[in-house]
Amino acid sequence: GPTTLNSGEVTEYKGISLTPSDSLPENSIKGVQHISLDQYTLSVSGEVENPLTLQYEDVLEFTHYEKLVTLHCVEGWEADILWEGVLIPEILAEAGVNPEGVTVIFHAYDGYTTSLPLATIEEKQILLAYQSNKRRLPPELGFPFIVVAEDKLGYKWARWVTEIEVSADAD
Repeated sequence: GPTTLNSGEVTEYKGISLTPSDSLPENSIKGVQHISLDQYTLSVSGEVENPLTLQYEDVLEFTHYEKLVTLHCVEGWEADILWEGVLIPEILAEAGVNPEGVTVIFHAYDGYTTSLPLATIEEKQILLAYQSNKRRLPPELGFPFIVVAEDKLGYKWARWVTEIEVSADAD
């Protein structure tokens, strides 16, 4: 099986060397956020028929998927990480996106927001990850959840996600 570090992090997957998640530069606006799960909720809001307020465990009840995705930072570094998470399109399906919903805005615990077109999230089957390299997401990577914004630069990878808002505004 794969070589495991003391941290429980996998270092190799299908012949590809994985980047240790604690080796990534820290470049968030307000520093690493430490979120207590007993106060945490993920809300799904905006252009949806059925707004959701999910506890951490509720999110983990969705089907789990694993995907090796490289994070490319605008600063020029990259990291190959094996992510495990749930599909954002499946969460959105449960909330029932209104026909006018075209953009998905991710709100982070530290006040950061970023967005992706709904079409991109569906086409690329974008994950909301809770694990990196087979261990629980560390706070540095956005515990409890990070958006694995495949093929997008790092600033689209929202960390510490607290709200997924569907908007009718294409901009």
